[in-house]
Amino acid sequence: MSVSNASVHPVEDPPTTEGANEPRARMKDIQGMPATLGGLALRLCQFLFAAASLCVMATTSDFPSVTAFCYLVAAAGLQSTWSFSLALTDIYAILVRRSLQNQRVLMLFTIGDGVTSTLMFAAACASAGITVLIDNDLGSCSQNHCVQFETATAMAFISWFVALPSFFFNFWFLASR
Repeated sequence: MSVSNASVHPVEDPPTTEGANEPRARMKDIQGMPATLGGLALRLCQFLFAAASLCVMATTSDFPSVTAFCYLVAAAGLQSTWSFSLALTDIYAILVRRSLQNQRVLMLFTIGDGVTSTLMFAAACASAGITVLIDNDLGSCSQNHCVQFETATAMAFISWFVALPSFFFNFWFLASR
């Protein structure tokens, strides 16, 4: 009786490459990040509102008499300069299809956004306190430029509010690397 024996031929498993030398998967560009159209829109809004706040406050004749208003002019000038320069950088990066997600570049953007948005918020809060003092407590709005002061303060708050997402997106992406 001739019976054939079953034979097993071992097959080698292909080597696994999970996590070995595989490049890390890149996250899609999230709108609001540098070098995206959303990021450019945020930068342009920051610039426009900060520049509007600066122009409205600087056109009043008696803003230099109050330190908080001088601080608002300085903070709005810094915010508008910072936002405009980063908007130009975003425009360049979008046109040449360049990613700005380098660790050092993101750290610079994050620190700059954090500093300028904090300064803008502090200046807007200080100016709001002075406008409330002039309008409600002293009741001397007829002698001052209250409407211009309130408008400049509102524009500063809006600029800060638009600067916050830029900071959070950059900080979140930097922390997730």
